[in-house]
Formats: sequence, C-alpha cells, structure tokens
Amino acid sequence: MTLNYSGKKALVRVDFNVPLNADHQITDDTRMRAALPTIMHILEQGGSAILMSHLGRPGKKTLPDGSIDTPTFTLEHLVTHLQDLTGAPVHFCPETIGEIATQKASQLQAGEILLLENTRFNSGEKKGDEAFAKSLSELADFYVNDAFGTAHRAHASTTTVAQFFDKGQKEFGFLMENDIKNAHKVLSHPERPLTAIVGGAKVSDKILLLERLIDFVDNLIVGGGMAYTFMKAGGGSIGNSLVESDKLDLARKLVEKAQEKGVQLLLPVDSIIADKFAADANTDTAPSNAIPEGWMGLDIGPDARAVFSEVIKSSRTILWNGPMGVFEMEAFAQGTLAVADAAAEATDGGAFSLVGGGDSVAAVNKSGIANRISFVSTGGGAMLEFLEGKELPGIAAM
Repeated sequence: MTLNYSGKKALVRVDFNVPLNADHQITDDTRMRAALPTIMHILEQGGSAILMSHLGRPGKKTLPDGSIDTPTFTLEHLVTHLQDLTGAPVHFCPETIGEIATQKASQLQAGEILLLENTRFNSGEKKGDEAFAKSLSELADFYVNDAFGTAHRAHASTTTVAQFFDKGQKEFGFLMENDIKNAHKVLSHPERPLTAIVGGAKVSDKILLLERLIDFVDNLIVGGGMAYTFMKAGGGSIGNSLVESDKLDLARKLVEKAQEKGVQLLLPVDSIIADKFAADANTDTAPSNAIPEGWMGLDIGPDARAVFSEVIKSSRTILWNGPMGVFEMEAFAQGTLAVADAAAEATDGGAFSLVGGGDSVAAVNKSGIANRISFVSTGGGAMLEFLEGKELPGIAAM
C-alpha cells in the first residue's frame, strides 16, 4: 500500500462474510483477522476507515412478509469483536448509503472505524448499480479493495465503485496484494515438481480448473467425491458413491490429456466406505474401483493417504483446493488431515504451499497447521476463477 492516509477517510471493501451460530456469535474470525493489516495501516497513518462488506445471502432467506431478514444478516453482530481485534473505536451505521451514513462518515475522526450495514441489503449491490456505487464513493477520499474473496463478483462495492476514484485515490489492500502475488507465484514461476491437489464433490465444479492445471503441473491428485466419477469412467465399481454420469466422457478425456502432457494423475487407490451418509454409519475399507453395492466412498483410504503424502512431500510447489472426503464428520476426516500434514511437512522442508477454497481453509484450520502453510487464501470462488485464468472484475476495475 502506497497512499498516504493521514487525515483522510478510506472506503475499504473487506470480506467479513464470517460464519455465525444460532446466537449470532462468530464461529471463525479468519476473514476479519486477515483484513487487520490493511485496517491498522490506515489508522496508524492517521486516517479513518469506513468498512463495507456483505454477510451471507440475505436475498435467499427473507422473512414471511418478503422483507430482508435483517436480524440474521446485520453486520452489527461483528462490532464488538472488531473493536476487540483493532483496539479502535468502532461505530456502526444501520444503513449502507443515505443521510445517516453521510452524517456518520463526516463525523468520523482519525483512528476510528465506521462499519456500514450489509451491502447486500441494498438491491443495487449485486446489480453493480452505478448510483449506489457513487453514493458509497462520496463517503470517503480513497477506495481500498481488500476483499479478494469477492473479486470475482462485478458488484457495486467491489467493482463499480472503483470508477468514481482517480488513479491516485485507490489501491489494493495488503490481503488482496498477497492473494494476487501468491497465486502468480504458483501460475508463473513455480519451483518444480509442482503438485496440485483437487478435491470436493463434483467434477462439474472444477472442470476448468482441472483442464488448466493439466497444462502446467507435474502431479495432479484428485480426491473427494469427484474421484468416483473418474473411477466409474475407468470401468470401476463404485457402489452408491457420488457420481456425475454425464461427466464420464469428460473424466476419460482429462485422463487422456494428462497422459499426453506427461502429468501424473493420481486417484485414490482405496477408500473409507460407509453404508450410509451419516456420522454414525458402519465403515470399512475397499479398493476405490471395487466398492460393494449399498456402500459409498466418503474418504480416501490408508493406502491412498500414503501414496498422496509421498508425492506431496517430494514436491517443491503445492496447490490445494478442496477436501479429500466428508471431513466435517470425524470418521471421514483422516484423508484430508493426512494431506494437510503432508503439505505442512513439505513446507517445513522449504516447499511453497498455497491453500485456497473455503473447505480447504477450514480443513487446514481444523488440523492446526495453518501457520505451517506458505499462504492460506481466504478467497474460495475468487481463487478458483483466478487459477482457471479468468479475469476477475474486482481486480480489473482497479
């Protein structure tokens, strides 16, 4: 960050889309802590920060009368914790734009924070509305985009608002800079061998990523539910495991492309199988291509863990997106935790590791090895699209 914030107000787009429990208490403040370096930099220079963020999907969960469920999705739930994290006075504005927002912004003193209400309470946010964005821009002198997690959305607060600030009045925050820099490190100048680990439920969610990775990785590890589509495509029996029958040809083509490019594509040789999708299911171990009828693969097995771990530990660059199994359930978490441990061990030995994607980040935090990973990206969908080679509107707008 290069701008001088002394005596200035900075409109900062942060990603405070944090999980809350039934009592509206924050259960994971990773995203809030990730924005602290940028916020504190502005305050310590003698500036003030006007923060804007979305929280959840209020449009998907309305009250019986059709109105927005404000009590659930208000950012007011975050005020006390934000004060604890920053040690600065935090004022809350019950609207995003309007008379109250204008008044509170004008009264904001150096070293203070104003947290605006959920941007998605305004219908203009998701439409990228210019009038809404212009009103936001009038609250401050500078615009700082520090929300990589929403950089793939052409929303008013992430993209449109940037056009109302001249070149010397806007910049990326530290978090955004780090996300871009570390993603480029993997994409542009990786130390080899480069291993990508891709998990998650569906091949369809990761088609573009898989196709792009095959162009430049040395090893591609595929786990999670999507592995069974590959297994079936190769003629295996997968019982009741998750499968996308319309993606079998695609899976075969990806395997062929990997062979043509000399990329080692690794699928789990064995799986932890269950007789139902439940935490208390009966479990067993079986070859991933010979799962009995009535059973389903919900995690990679011990042999797969050993093979995957060996490849990861011998890598110099590691990219990980997506869990190896249903890691939210204890019985099916060991595969994901084994990959996390292997990535941490490789990093301890000098490898560069980047973990991106909500579930992967949660897994890294659960395993307690986040501080042993080179870079943990808070941007799930955004990191995915960046790695796929797409131009992100929130970056292009700057």
